[in-house]
Amino acid sequence: MSSQTDKSGQPARFSLYWELKVLLYLGILLLNSGLGILIYKHVNTIGHEAIIGLIFALSAGCFYYCFMHGLPFSKLRVKTESPLFDYVLLLGCLSFLTFVGYLQKEYAVFGNGYRLAIFIPMLVLFFMSYRFDHLGVLSMAITNLGVWLGVTVTSINWLIHKDYESYGVSYEKGMPNYIYLGLGLLLIGLGYLSARFDFKKHFRFTYQHFGVHMAFIALLSGYFAHFDDGIAILWSLGVFALSAFLYFDSLKHRSFYFIILAFLYCYVALGALILKAFSNLKGDGLLFMGLFYFIVSAFLLIRILIGINRKIKSDDHL
Repeated sequence: MSSQTDKSGQPARFSLYWELKVLLYLGILLLNSGLGILIYKHVNTIGHEAIIGLIFALSAGCFYYCFMHGLPFSKLRVKTESPLFDYVLLLGCLSFLTFVGYLQKEYAVFGNGYRLAIFIPMLVLFFMSYRFDHLGVLSMAITNLGVWLGVTVTSINWLIHKDYESYGVSYEKGMPNYIYLGLGLLLIGLGYLSARFDFKKHFRFTYQHFGVHMAFIALLSGYFAHFDDGIAILWSLGVFALSAFLYFDSLKHRSFYFIILAFLYCYVALGALILKAFSNLKGDGLLFMGLFYFIVSAFLLIRILIGINRKIKSDDHL
């Protein structure tokens, strides 16, 4: 069996860059998991003060290393010289979250409310993500923002129970649905502003990724929760409007990923509307029309997406 060679006839080199990054990432997760298990099993032996001090020292040491070895702040993309730096920062942020959570649980330093215990780490995470240009920490900050705003919708519970009202997404029970939608639109707006003012514009994808899913899920949840009511049309119009905006914005930025999302979420809303129109049919007629619709619509959707992808690739040289 012959090995691959380069143009000079020497054995081709194989890059281990991504393999090492994955191993470092897994190492950080395993370290935090191991510390959590160790603390849980020996908390009565070690003592709360010693555990809190250990977690604080770990977080402070990581942050100290980052500030001492990190590159100066820039509104543009900052590439670290060593991949180890990114994972030290990630370890420091995870340890800081553990420290604040442990402190609140055992000593209730922020009182009975947990929002302040979430708000402070959120600010720290946003600061660290911008200071050291870290997309992973930015994702953690956005997640904390969602928790702080009370966004606790769980898609698994939707799939298992199919009970929107019990999980706080119904129109009558008010605000969670609108908070979820508002947060999604806020994140989409932050992504737009990042690109518009060229301030960490590479953060745009992360903001828009979270924002698009949040906004579409909120709109579809309102749509299906009131599927038989007249107000459902407002939610469906929201889905179509957001899909149209996302489509044209994605064409401008040549982002096929968000074009797929726009079509898929729109396909779900439109499919539900069409199947509702078939609901008057009975027996084999309903089954036939349902299968016919899904086969034809899936074929057309794939053809449309393939055509758009080819157009985007052909315009790359422009």
